[in-house]
Amino acid sequence: MSQKRSDRPDFSGRLAAFVGRLYKGWAKAGASYAASADSGGGAAEEAGGGAADHVPPPPDYPPAVSPPRPPAEAVPWGMRVAAEVGWRLLVLAAVLYVLMRVISAVQLVVLSFVAALLITALLQPTVARLKRIGLPRGLATAVTFIGGFVVIGLVGWFVVWQVVENIDTLSTRLQDGVIELKKWLLNSPLHVTEAQIDRITKNLNHAIGTNADQITSAGLQGVTVVIEMLTGTFLAMFATLFLLYDGWNVWNWILKLFPQEAREGIAGAGPRAWRTLTHYVRGTVVVAFIDAACIGIGIYLLGVPLAVPLAVVIFLGAFIPLVGAVVTGALAMIVALVTHGPFTMLMVLLVLLAVQQIEGHILQPFILGRAVRVHPLAVVLAVATGSLIGSIGGALVAVPLVAVVNTVVGYLRRHNQEVALRRASGLHGATAIETAPVRRPNEPLAGEE
Repeated sequence: MSQKRSDRPDFSGRLAAFVGRLYKGWAKAGASYAASADSGGGAAEEAGGGAADHVPPPPDYPPAVSPPRPPAEAVPWGMRVAAEVGWRLLVLAAVLYVLMRVISAVQLVVLSFVAALLITALLQPTVARLKRIGLPRGLATAVTFIGGFVVIGLVGWFVVWQVVENIDTLSTRLQDGVIELKKWLLNSPLHVTEAQIDRITKNLNHAIGTNADQITSAGLQGVTVVIEMLTGTFLAMFATLFLLYDGWNVWNWILKLFPQEAREGIAGAGPRAWRTLTHYVRGTVVVAFIDAACIGIGIYLLGVPLAVPLAVVIFLGAFIPLVGAVVTGALAMIVALVTHGPFTMLMVLLVLLAVQQIEGHILQPFILGRAVRVHPLAVVLAVATGSLIGSIGGALVAVPLVAVVNTVVGYLRRHNQEVALRRASGLHGATAIETAPVRRPNEPLAGEE
């Protein structure tokens, strides 16, 4: 039995020997790995020199707190837009103020030139017709110029002559009208006494006597006004002559004052503005003539004196839309009241209202058309502004100026849109520019017939 136990293998010894050999192998592998690491590190250190000693800077991390916003961003967007628009409007208002001051300083020259433009717009078609029948430009201009101003002078002379011829009759009718008005006040429901009427008359006479010096001064100012009117008339005649004869060269000279990039739009807007002005002046003359003829016939049939001079005044007043008709119509009503009483004045008012309705709903839309259509509110504001700046002359030129500006602004807006579309489509150079039409001096101007 004992012999058999000794022949069995010793498992515990073998296990201990295996663990010993495993430990020795692990230790040898660790030692060889450490040796190879030391030799590799030394070589790298020799190759790199002192690069291993360099420590890279820390990364640039963004700050934890963002910087404060600019002060402008603290203002609401709507307020910033309002401020931007506001200072631009202030600059524009300052420019307009300076421009108005300059115009007021040379008011006589400006009004004379504008009047020359209006007269030229009226007479230019006649020059074109005379040229078409074979007359030279100089002769056609001379005939039109002389004929036009002769007609204007004859109309003015006729008005003055009629007033002088009928002044005695009008004075007598005025005295009779005052007596009739006094009787009406005494018998009216107002319970006015004769003593009150005499007191009012006495106060009027006293006021006239007290302000005699001011009345004399006004008379001297009237003489100054007459001299200025004569000067303005000669300036207007001189400018009209040159505009009729050489207007296109004047326009070309004005066009050269603009920058090259702006000439295309201005060259297109100019003829359209002139066409609008021509249509306005010619249409207004026709409408004014029809108004004056109808109202003159009406007040003549009613027996109102000075029917023809009143018709001429109504014709001239029609060149100031809305306001001119009211003022001249009120003058005709006053003459009718003084000479024939309230009933005739009421009939004159009915005639005026009927003619104004025909003008507003039939004549102006048919004759003037859409070319010079301006909103009535713009007309009233333009007339009021023109009268404040230039009195009657300013009111006269305000509406055609607004019509021309309306046409020019509309054309330039469309032109800028077309230019933007051409640039967006990729056209460059000569293909992207529409050159303005060039007209020779002997060709008709825009709006001529």
